[in-house]
Amino acid sequence: MFKGRAKELKKLSKLWQRDKFEMVIVYGRRRVGKTTLINEFCKGKRTVFFAAIESSAENNLISFSKSVFVAEGKASQASFDSYEALLMELREMTKAERAVVVIDEYPYLANSEKSFSSLLQNMIDIYFKETKMFLILCGSSMSFMENQVLGYESPLYGRRTAQFKIEPFDYRETASCYKTYTIEEKALAYGVSGGIPLYVELLDGYESMKEAMLAEVFDKSAYLFEEPENLLKQELRETQNYNAIITAVATGSSRMNQIATKTNLDTALCTKYIKKLIELGILRKESPIGEGLNVKPVYQLYDQMFRFWYRFVPSNMSAIVSERIVNTFDLAIGVHLSDYMGLTFEEMAKQYILYYDKNLPIDMGEIGQWWGNHSEDRKQVQIDIVVLSPDRKKAVFGECKYKNALVDIDVLEHLIHVREAFPQQLTQVYYYLFAKTGFTERLRERALSDNIRLITLEEMLQK
Repeated sequence: MFKGRAKELKKLSKLWQRDKFEMVIVYGRRRVGKTTLINEFCKGKRTVFFAAIESSAENNLISFSKSVFVAEGKASQASFDSYEALLMELREMTKAERAVVVIDEYPYLANSEKSFSSLLQNMIDIYFKETKMFLILCGSSMSFMENQVLGYESPLYGRRTAQFKIEPFDYRETASCYKTYTIEEKALAYGVSGGIPLYVELLDGYESMKEAMLAEVFDKSAYLFEEPENLLKQELRETQNYNAIITAVATGSSRMNQIATKTNLDTALCTKYIKKLIELGILRKESPIGEGLNVKPVYQLYDQMFRFWYRFVPSNMSAIVSERIVNTFDLAIGVHLSDYMGLTFEEMAKQYILYYDKNLPIDMGEIGQWWGNHSEDRKQVQIDIVVLSPDRKKAVFGECKYKNALVDIDVLEHLIHVREAFPQQLTQVYYYLFAKTGFTERLRERALSDNIRLITLEEMLQK
């Protein structure tokens, strides 16, 4: 059953109703649901759907030709003599009648036929603009789509009429896919799946998230057991070095020099690999909000599924392979889940502020985290979430606690104390505390002040 993506479908439908030539770019990481979205949009519409493969230009031409013949209702016949002839046929098809033309995994086609993007540019400029063609170029290679399709130096630059970067479901969209799990289990499902629709679906239908994880992650025959390795092999060469970097970050190395030391890789080489992992959406580079460019960034695993997998699968590989993980799960994994969910909870809190907080007391400018030295404490301190107004004169400071105990007033006092080290001069400050379970009575009394908000996991998941 198709879930989510209502906003994207609505925008695509509006473009369709314009009844003129459109070139829509759809891209995003693998498994994020690009093709599923396109298929849903194409329902009830005349469609040429071609999925390019990593093969020769001749093989792709044959396959593309068959897709055209199928859409035309013609018996299978020899392929077109050239891509130009094929595109001219598409022009004839869409002169008077609206039709969708989908080229899925466009980078494979463009790499096999180097002149295709230039040819397509010519066809758009000379012929397609007078048609009713709804052309969709879709791709999973983020760097290719952003640089060689949308980028300034691309032959196709300026021809697109819309673009959609398909992101994973956010935490609330993910939670809405589960009807029987508890609130905590729904949050954990987001921490395991990262909102990737396929993974979200895999974790559904079990009596508990523990059962789902044992069946879909911690089993040598499970889909997610080898998923990170499979994804890396599809996108990268020298996967052992990328694997080493991801492992280093997952186990606590966050700065470039730490990662280089842990992996035994030269810093320049490490930088190259990290840049690619950022392009793929696996890693994220982060600097303290409001600071200058000279501050050294840290690197975090942005992809929740990768972060979960590298945290728990390698260290339990023997138990998984020998099918003993059921017996060791609680001690090897279960007791560490709250700690693991700490960073996931911070990400959920950011999404809550960005998408669901109807009462944010300041206009949204930047959002991120901050760390720096506290002159009084003489040590580095951190603020989980900082929201700055566009003029940087007002701020929201947030602290996230994912634990079973009620959050007490000392957490608020610590946040107020750490705020003193924030370098920006502020005229108004608000404090947000996020908690998995709830808050003590005395903290609730203190929070009656206008500038303090207390938000539970349950509230974050409420519509």
